[in-house]
Amino acid sequence: MLIGDGIGATVVTGNKNAQTTTTFRTATFAVVGDGFIARDITFENTAGPQKHQAVALRSGSDFSVFYRCSFEGYQDTLYVYSQRQFYRDCDIYGTVDFIFGDTVAVFQNCNIYIRRPMNSQINTITAQARTDPNENTGIIVHNSRVTAASDLRAVQGSFKNYLGRPWQKYSRTVFMKTGLDGLIEAEGWLPWSGNFGLSSLYYAEHMNTGVGASTGGRVKWGGYHVIDAVEAEKFTVGNFLAGNAWIPGTGVPFDVGL
Repeated sequence: MLIGDGIGATVVTGNKNAQTTTTFRTATFAVVGDGFIARDITFENTAGPQKHQAVALRSGSDFSVFYRCSFEGYQDTLYVYSQRQFYRDCDIYGTVDFIFGDTVAVFQNCNIYIRRPMNSQINTITAQARTDPNENTGIIVHNSRVTAASDLRAVQGSFKNYLGRPWQKYSRTVFMKTGLDGLIEAEGWLPWSGNFGLSSLYYAEHMNTGVGASTGGRVKWGGYHVIDAVEAEKFTVGNFLAGNAWIPGTGVPFDVGL
């Protein structure tokens, strides 16, 4: 367990980036052991957008929980590498693929802040990496908010912003009951390369709100879905993470259902 004095008060910082090592090794802070809990801490990577991949935190910890933490970077900020992970009341800042990996991860009551990228870049919040349709992995964003960080807000009309793109063929990401500001493009989602994964991925939205939440102009891919409450219930903390079995012991609040 790692307990700080609050976001911005306790800061773990670094600046490793993919220009000098692998993305995996750029992490300012990395967690492997099971049952890790962090609360009231900022994890940051200050390499900047021009250094490309630069991870603030990487978690491969099963049953890991992050509560009232902030993850601050640009490209590849938060590497949800593997296992089961829960994020509650957290802030995540980034530009390209800044929540990425192949884990069972639920983000609940979090703030997702899209930052200003390099002039040539397109912002994508998620890049989920499921490689097998039988894997029970995915990135779930529930009852959260997506908005522009202060550095993007003044120029947000100059950059395109998307909910995610498929890093691997069976990429799975769900946004549900989340506020999406108007900076999100009407299409919502971005291809990785050509038609790669567009029919085999699973991207879904359920009852999102805000100017960016309209699904009328969304992508027409075979793998994109607007889902009802019955389908969305599969991706809750209770069902997707089996959270009732292990989160109560952490003392962190959570909503078990929609």
